[in-house]
Amino acid sequence: MYDGFAMPSQEALSRRSFLALSAAAPLAFASPAVKPIPIGLELFSVRNELAKDLPGTVQAVAKMGYQVVEFFAPYFGWTPEYAKQVRKIMDDAGIRCNSTHNGPPSFTDEGLKKAAELNQIIGAKFIVMASAGRVSGLDGWKQLAGTLAHASETLRPLGLRSGYHNHQLEFTPIDGKRPMEVLAANTPRDFMLQLDVGTCVEMDSDPVAWIEANPGRINSLHLKDWAPGAGKGYSVLFGEGVVPWKGVMEAAESVGGVEYYLIEQEGSRFPAMETAQRCLAAWKKMRA
Repeated sequence: MYDGFAMPSQEALSRRSFLALSAAAPLAFASPAVKPIPIGLELFSVRNELAKDLPGTVQAVAKMGYQVVEFFAPYFGWTPEYAKQVRKIMDDAGIRCNSTHNGPPSFTDEGLKKAAELNQIIGAKFIVMASAGRVSGLDGWKQLAGTLAHASETLRPLGLRSGYHNHQLEFTPIDGKRPMEVLAANTPRDFMLQLDVGTCVEMDSDPVAWIEANPGRINSLHLKDWAPGAGKGYSVLFGEGVVPWKGVMEAAESVGGVEYYLIEQEGSRFPAMETAQRCLAAWKKMRA
């Protein structure tokens, strides 16, 4: 006897184990559904069109097939009432905003309050510093990291997160250390390191190695391509440059923690809206 109950026989155990395993087999061997990563457009890519006609531009971008947009710094001048109008435009078009690009004014105490209010209205989750302006030496980058860490602490109770978007400067070593390394080491684990891939590659940094060195923190990437040579640079379309996109996306999705991708184009040989359409087509072909 065992605790007042008869011990099951070995035969019963074997039969029971077989039945349990048989029932679990479909679950054990079924491939888990892989949730596709949304593709979006950094609206700086169509900035002139956006300035002339925000509703029409957002609607056109959604109609192309983009699922996400990212508004950049001028949004900080919106009123809450206008932000509500923009949110309705996005909802009606079936597109969402996951993040906004911001200048340093958004990261003052008063600026954070306004940025938080506007981002909550439009449904964004990340308030990203797009450029730090002039920073002096590694100590200056450590001070900036302190500002960003403070922003994270302030935004976290509101259900928002802070982040930083790199350009060439952040991957240019100072006394043997890249500023992005300083920012990564001195900000919280839930702070997003938004990777602008093309600028990283231009500075001879390995984007795959960077992603693998910062697991779970590369929550979004700007899919900006780059190629050396006169007349190329950032004017090449997505997929036309030297960025190793397959490796980048494999790393982003296996260890980086990517939640959404953003096409960004600074200009090309085509009009801005056509450029956005062509880049999306190249993305879909690459992901097929």
